[in-house]
Amino acid sequence: MANAHAHAHAHGHAVKRYSGLLDWLTTVDHKKIGILYMLAGGLFFLIGGVEALLIRLQLMGPELSVLDAQTYNEMITMHGTTMIFLAVMPVIFGFMNAVVPLQIGARDVAFPFLNALGFWTFFFGALLLNLSWVLGEVPDAGWTAYVPLSGDAFSPHRGMDFYLMGLQIAGIGTLIGGINFLVTIINMRAPGMSFMRLPMFTWTSFITSALILFAFPALAVGLILVTFDRLFGGNIFDPNGGGNPVLWQHIFWIFGHPEVYILVLPAFGIISEVIPTFSRKRLFGYSAMVFATVLIGFLGFMVWVHHMFTTGMGPVVNSLFAIATMLIAVPTGIKIFNWLFTMWGGQITFNTANLFAIGFVPTFVMGGVTGVMLAVPSADFQFHDSYFVVAHFHYVIVGGIAFGLFSGLFYWWPKMFGRMLNETLGKITFWMFFIGFHLTFLIQHFLGLIGMPRRVFTYLAEDQNPGWGWMNMLSTIGAFVMGLAVLIFLVNIVITWAKPKNMPADPWDGRTLEWTISSPAPEYNFAQTPLVRGLDAWWKEKMAGNKEMTPAEPLGPIHMPSPSILPFFMSVGLFIAAIGFMYSEVLNGYWVAVGGLVVTFFCMFLRSVYDDHGFHIDPTEKPGKGVQG
Repeated sequence: MANAHAHAHAHGHAVKRYSGLLDWLTTVDHKKIGILYMLAGGLFFLIGGVEALLIRLQLMGPELSVLDAQTYNEMITMHGTTMIFLAVMPVIFGFMNAVVPLQIGARDVAFPFLNALGFWTFFFGALLLNLSWVLGEVPDAGWTAYVPLSGDAFSPHRGMDFYLMGLQIAGIGTLIGGINFLVTIINMRAPGMSFMRLPMFTWTSFITSALILFAFPALAVGLILVTFDRLFGGNIFDPNGGGNPVLWQHIFWIFGHPEVYILVLPAFGIISEVIPTFSRKRLFGYSAMVFATVLIGFLGFMVWVHHMFTTGMGPVVNSLFAIATMLIAVPTGIKIFNWLFTMWGGQITFNTANLFAIGFVPTFVMGGVTGVMLAVPSADFQFHDSYFVVAHFHYVIVGGIAFGLFSGLFYWWPKMFGRMLNETLGKITFWMFFIGFHLTFLIQHFLGLIGMPRRVFTYLAEDQNPGWGWMNMLSTIGAFVMGLAVLIFLVNIVITWAKPKNMPADPWDGRTLEWTISSPAPEYNFAQTPLVRGLDAWWKEKMAGNKEMTPAEPLGPIHMPSPSILPFFMSVGLFIAAIGFMYSEVLNGYWVAVGGLVVTFFCMFLRSVYDDHGFHIDPTEKPGKGVQG
């Protein structure tokens, strides 16, 4: 929060100012919430990475016993679930919180309280899911939780209940965040910031938020239905009671395929910011990029059946969804060519952020090409449930999304923290991650083609399965090289943290509004809302010879929302309620669950009846900021 001597007045109320841990627990500042998302996502990324390394150790050679079959299934399930829902999603929300309001010239997000609630519900849902490791009942039905594997018959322990409850609570946070950013981008743009002047990262965040709004309710419904089957004896997916197990696949993939684009579109947006900045050119074909993004978002909902070609829906259905899947390659191809044309003839700077961005392009193309191969139903019948599929989606998710997120971290780190990450360590991180990634996953295509199925926990010796041993050995070595790259990145963060916060507002000679204010940004972002006069608003002002943005309003007191502990306790209440539902027979009924819900609803009641006036900051008390913030 702002320093204690800031001029604060709120209808005669004294404003409570917090420091230390309490500041982070009560904050509604979107920049701090962005950092919380980053920290949580980083933590779960490390957990998911350790799970991946244990999986690769088990598969390093034939007939190893690093993990037994049950533990291996738990590792596979938790690795996929953790990486998709608990690592990549929060880091993306971290970027959206840290960058989008600054890019559109806003002082905050539309609903600061809901923003905090979104983070804490995500965090406690993620905590609940990983609590399963401590309590010894871990989800083991795969990250897609296919029934009947995830039903009582095959998962009689509480592991899948942790999966269902944890993802439902975490999903509330994601849905809240998506709605918040939709409203923020629609309603809070600075004067002159029309939709066709939005930076590409803001555009991709906007489409991602729309996808979240339509896709996550499908997942929520599916999780609730499986919960009813497991906890209350429902028959929705049980054929013996008139249910249909394939229905779960439809529900899951109607969410699951848009989820791929929920993850990858913000990475596209990051690449579309980094490449123009370090090519010193405006983005080639901005309008085409915008419409390609919208088209990808739309088509993302039209292709879920390509995950289900082998379930027997018939040639007509399979053909229609195959064509729709291939169509997605068109807008994606537009983006690839536009990035290449942006670099063509540019003054390219090969720093770490740009190396990750450039490395992203061919890597993602490789993932896309294998996606088109899998879109052919007759070929998919051969590839299905083989390591070819594992290689494909890791090329998209790691080669695409992780490269984009690393690029964004190096690019926006100075703006978020006022310090510059070490470039030498950054380049070592890039090359080790790039080489390790391709060593890990390129060879898995060939493993799949020679017959290695997914989810096997061991395999016979070389004379029974020629090629499997040495290929898996190479893949495991590559995984550890990637792990080492991540460790070097963590060392880089620690070294950087010791530096003073002395970054200038615009260290990269940037193009968009976030580079017009101090690094890190002040609590109120902009002392005066800027007036936007074109695409790449800050670059346009610099080309006109201006040293700062033209203000769209006079300098005056800025209204800010008050911090609140209620989002934290509302999420704790949901966490307690989930434990109560899962352990009802141990806890003598649903009293704990009811108690948790009472905590949550009481906090909602308090929020409803308490009139929060917020407070005001006078930016003139912060010397030397002016319109620069």
